[in-house]
Amino acid sequence: MHCHDAKEWLSTQCNGDRVLLLAPALQEHLKQCPTCRAFLQRQHHLDSIPDTPTPLIRASISTAQIMQAVQERKRITQQLEDIHRQQRTRMERLRPVGAAGLALGLFTLSSIPLFFFVILIIQTDFAAKALSLLSGVIDICIILAQYLQEELTLLTRDSWLLSAIAFAVVIMMGMWLRLMRYPQEA
Repeated sequence: MHCHDAKEWLSTQCNGDRVLLLAPALQEHLKQCPTCRAFLQRQHHLDSIPDTPTPLIRASISTAQIMQAVQERKRITQQLEDIHRQQRTRMERLRPVGAAGLALGLFTLSSIPLFFFVILIIQTDFAAKALSLLSGVIDICIILAQYLQEELTLLTRDSWLLSAIAFAVVIMMGMWLRLMRYPQEA
């Protein structure tokens, strides 16, 4: 007899503290197999445990606490819905203003070169005076551009510094994206 067959037979035939009928093949198997003997002893032990109902365990949380938690959850959900509603109304208010501001800005920026071109054609002597007055400013801008170019070559030469700056920018962008994400319900 195999252990599997012996354990199956023992689990179906044991009743209380006594084994009903032990077949000779099973008795022989139990004499030779310590695992099945241990299984039989466990089965006897389990059968000897009285069938008393387990006492009810009272939860340490009261109904009032549960109701308070439910109300708190409802309050938080309502606050989140209010925030969503406020965001939508702000976006609806800013949409026309933002579009008009963008159009005005693009028009202004695109009209500046056109304005200078018209002054250059119509008032040539005024344009010449303006360029002579701005010659010092133009020289300063050229010198600043040369210094900036030298500093940028130093910055790109030192790759550790460039890597640190790039890492800081990536971290700041990640934090900004995290803060600007759409609020989620708790």
